[in-house]
Parts: sequence; structure tokens; C-alpha cells
Amino acid sequence: MSYLEVVWTDEVTGRKGFLVIDRLRQGASSGGLRMRDGCTLDEVRDLARGMTLKEAVVRVPGDRYQPFGGGKGGIDCSPHDPEARGVLHRYLIAMRPLLETVWSTGEDLGVRQDVLDELAGEIGLRSTIDAALRLLPDPEEGLGRVKAGFAVDVDGISLADLVGGYGVAVCALAALRGRAGVRAVIQGFGSMGGATARYLARSGVAVVGIADDLGLVVNPAGLDVERLLAARDSFGRIDRSSLRASDTVSDGHWLDVDCELLVPAAISYAITEPDAGRVRARLVVEAANCATTPEAEAALAARGVTVLPDFVANVATNAWWWWTLFGDIEPTEAAAFAKIAAVLGGLTDAVLQRSAAAGGTPRAAALEIASALG
Repeated sequence: MSYLEVVWTDEVTGRKGFLVIDRLRQGASSGGLRMRDGCTLDEVRDLARGMTLKEAVVRVPGDRYQPFGGGKGGIDCSPHDPEARGVLHRYLIAMRPLLETVWSTGEDLGVRQDVLDELAGEIGLRSTIDAALRLLPDPEEGLGRVKAGFAVDVDGISLADLVGGYGVAVCALAALRGRAGVRAVIQGFGSMGGATARYLARSGVAVVGIADDLGLVVNPAGLDVERLLAARDSFGRIDRSSLRASDTVSDGHWLDVDCELLVPAAISYAITEPDAGRVRARLVVEAANCATTPEAEAALAARGVTVLPDFVANVATNAWWWWTLFGDIEPTEAAAFAKIAAVLGGLTDAVLQRSAAAGGTPRAAALEIASALG
């Protein structure tokens, strides 16, 4: 049972918004805010529970940052809707008492952090993480560290937009255990999918397929990820005019592309039970929250397909915010990537070793670790 659930109706458009606080730790909760057409309370409830688990699995004894509870927001509105900004603004006004006290949030599917920061200022908040700032002896110093981290540019992309996908890549590479000749397909090319693609490609993985909301781009020899990153818009859509002659715009489905590694990095419930038989990969790494339904995950496990769950694989963005805020790392690329590699690489190894020893799934093993640390 959740600690708190809020259902909100926008007085202008009639759109629904939701906030679920799964649990409070230290009197606070953490988790992003998403906008998508069709978002539901059940979805947000699942996401909030996942955030509680994310917080628990990255606990490092001795760090200043210790786990919060999980909280998540969602708005049933397309981010492309002309009314989207106004809806988001009014949602934040409605949730302001909780943002000031118990819920720290950031960008998620369909919501950009720069927009959240602008709107927070408009409604009189220092930040969308005010609930966490009150736990610091010097809130302004902590917020300054986070802002400095956001200002770091890494080959043309903000560090804040890279840490999550870098963590996914770390987890995927740890699970692959040095296997050569790996081909990957990534569904979603926003901050999470794009960064995952970058760091997989830089590690020698051939990214042979990328799906955005316009369709599927494939190249069996490997796509030029950096070229595509430079040609995407703020919603992760690739400009097709930038493709090379050897790249193909396919009318097929991303699940049907031959690969060894599959990374769903966009919507929740992207892989359902009827889809499980189509998965070609032997490893699925969930960069998106709740990317695989429980029924699909069971069907994949029965086929011998390993699914590394979201609350392990995509935890780096959330953790990086708090490591930086609390001063456990400096707001630099080197410090961020070193901490992520050490914590998430070790966590992935521990999850897979425990699941192999018990003959269970990585999710079951990760739940045991979260319970022990939480």
C-alpha cells in the first residue's frame, strides 16, 4: 500500500495528473515526473514502487547520501500537445506543498529538466528538489553542486543527460562479461537511450537498430551513433535526412531485429507477454521504467532470456543527483562516471551471481538485495 496517492484534474483542460509516494525515508521521497497520453494511476504507482527499490539498491555505507523513499508523478497529456506546458505548470502549482516537503522530482519521459527548472522558478520554488535540500546543512551549497554538474558538457551533451544511459551501458557490459561481437537494439533515443547507445558503441558494441517515435532505423553493420545524436531533436527523434546511405528506415518492429542485447529505453510496458516470443536477444536491460510486464518477464525467463530490471539498470540518474547534492562526488564527468561504474558494475555482478546461485531471476535477486539494504 502506498503512503500517499493524489489524483488531480486540470481545471482548464480536464487532463488528469497523479502523484504516488510509495514510501518516505528520512521524511522524503524521490522520483521523476512524466507526461504521456494515456498515463494512469496504476502506472505511476508501479513507478513509485520502483523508485523505492532504486533508492535502496545503490546505498553505499558511509556515504552522506542515504536512501529516500520512492515517489513518482505522471500527467495524462502528450508532451506534444499545445496545452502541455500550461498543464505542467498548473500541476506543479497543485503539488507545490508536497514539493516543498516530501517529494523531490526531476525529468522523466516527456518532461525536460530545463522546463521543470523554469516552471519551478515561476511558482516560487528554488528547485524541484526542495524536499531534499531541507536535509542539507547548507542547501545553497548543495544546489550549487547540482547546478555545476548540469553545466558540464561532455562531447556536446550535458552530463546530466548522460549519466543515466552511461549506467545502463555499465550494467549491460557487466552482464555481457566481455562477450565480443555483440549487436544491440535500442528502443527510444532520448537522454536515456541516446546515452546508452553512445557508451555501448564506444565500448565496441554494434548498435544495429534504434527506434524513436517516428519508426525504426537499422544498419546490420552498426549505426553511427554520434552522427544520430547530433541529428536528434529534444524529444529524441532522429532527422532522417542525416542518415548514411547504408542506413535503412524500416517499417518493421524493433523487437524483430536480430541482436544479442535489447535495451527498451522509452515507454513503460514496452514488452508484453505476446511480444516475448519475438525477442531475439538473450539479454534485455531495462533502461525504461517498468519496461517489461511481469508476464513477459516470466515468459522470457522460461526461454532462458536474462532480464536485468529497471531498478538496477537505470538507477544512475537518480543516484548521481543525490551523490552530487550531498557531496559524495564532485560535479565532474570523471567523478560521476567512476562512481557509477564502481557501484552499478558491482551491483550487476552481485545480482547475477546471486540469481545464478539461487537458480532464480535477476529481479528476484535484486529484490533480495534491495530488501537487505533498504
